[in-house]
Amino acid sequence: MLMLTPSLTELRDYQGQVVGHSPWMTVSQSMIQAFADATGDHQWIHVDVERARAESPWRSPVAHGFLTVSLIPQLNTQVLQVSGTSASINYGLNKLRFPAAVKAGSAIRTRMALQELTQVDEHRYLASYHTTVEIEGEDKPACVAENLVMYVTGG
Repeated sequence: MLMLTPSLTELRDYQGQVVGHSPWMTVSQSMIQAFADATGDHQWIHVDVERARAESPWRSPVAHGFLTVSLIPQLNTQVLQVSGTSASINYGLNKLRFPAAVKAGSAIRTRMALQELTQVDEHRYLASYHTTVEIEGEDKPACVAENLVMYVTGG
């Protein structure tokens, strides 16, 4: 996978287009457990492997939806890094959905499409990306989000 490193001016050329896909990342049970420990969300569908195999509709423990979302910045920065900026700041989400669960041991990747790039002021540009978190071998995505990144230049 080749990472794109366009300038802000060059990034505008991608508006309305898929920018690229991240490499696949495996979501392990240890990642799910660490997220549960960090957030205090120890619901059995995430952390009780035997019960999840026996009782859950997925026949497997599944990742927390917010674990999946939290991986978007890490995955997306493997697709795109805008050159000539002093910072890229997670500015939030406008829309977020979880169409399918990520089973422990599944591989995920992001597909990034630039929706819009707007100059906010002399040193800030707001980008809106339609990011889809795909699950290897599955028809439905794990997550669909409109995520926002504020790019800062200079002063």
